[in-house]
Amino acid sequence: MGKVLLLQGNQACAEGAIAAGVKFFAGYPITPSTEIAEVMAKRLPEVGGKFIQMEDEIASMGAIIGASLTGKKVLTATSGPGFSLKQELIGYAAIAEVPLVIANVQRVGPSTGQPTAPAQGDMMQARWGTHGDHPIIALTPASVPECFSLTIKAYELSEKYRTPVIMLLDEIVGHMRERIELPDYSTITPPVRKKPTVPPAEYKPYQPDEDLVPPMADFGTGYHWHVTGLVHDETGFPNGSAAATKKLIKRLHDKIEQNLDDIILYEEYMLDDAEIAIVTYGGTARTAYAAIEKAREQGIKVGMLRLITIWPFPEKAIANLAAKVRAIVVPELNYGQIVGEVKKAVEGKTTVKGLAKYDSEPISPQELLDFIANL
Repeated sequence: MGKVLLLQGNQACAEGAIAAGVKFFAGYPITPSTEIAEVMAKRLPEVGGKFIQMEDEIASMGAIIGASLTGKKVLTATSGPGFSLKQELIGYAAIAEVPLVIANVQRVGPSTGQPTAPAQGDMMQARWGTHGDHPIIALTPASVPECFSLTIKAYELSEKYRTPVIMLLDEIVGHMRERIELPDYSTITPPVRKKPTVPPAEYKPYQPDEDLVPPMADFGTGYHWHVTGLVHDETGFPNGSAAATKKLIKRLHDKIEQNLDDIILYEEYMLDDAEIAIVTYGGTARTAYAAIEKAREQGIKVGMLRLITIWPFPEKAIANLAAKVRAIVVPELNYGQIVGEVKKAVEGKTTVKGLAKYDSEPISPQELLDFIANL
């Protein structure tokens, strides 16, 4: 039997991590993500896990990378400038193919910005914040129950594809409270990491299977392997040749790009007869639900494509949508980030207009309705 609770999105995210089998958290408290750390500090000892408050966000990333290499599912949580500090080691986890999940509860920036105010200004940083060509998966919940379920999904994807996954909450979703029915966690099958089937003497840590993902041995189980941020070959040791560089970078991308149908999630809402489509995500999607209801009361046929997977970007879904509607509206709490990706995917097939708000206040349903009515 499950239980019904009134939880914040941050709390539901932490509970999702526990349900997914997380046994290690390292982080540094920072508004508006601190509740995730608070819940993990209480819950991890109850399930045989370990919580450690690190001296900073860089050390937090290093700690979860190390714990993941021992076979543990791991979590860190941050916001704003803390997310900036994590970028170098996000790149390390990407090239070393270390599964882990980072919860980033977005706030107004840049720099210290407004720590308690909502924003969605880290969308591009989530994709390109660390240097070099690298793949990333980023998911964006729009409700408290989805904070729980998407966190579990984040671990499924991270373990399956050996990649960092970013949970992109925003302050609205992170701090609001909603009713949630938590299941009996014993009924949830935790994601399983693929292990080697060869003895230690024959193990090559970066020799991929047909799915392009190498089996991953846990440190401490008799398998000895080298982990580096340098370009490496199947042995894990550095290899600076042009051929090895191209092979590794291409495989890192291909293991994601060849599985887009498994990774990309979105919701279609009232799009069957829509002439205008809203493309949005996270807390702003909640505004869109209300605006669509008001618009339809006025005879304006509006629907929504709610992005759940932000990265890799759902270009195919956007392109298909562009062929069906006369205009697309992209409301977001930043200076205009995802609207550019939508325009690229649309390729001029329909009008795309961005509604960017960056004054520390959420977009209201009436603001969005007025914007649509004035198209």
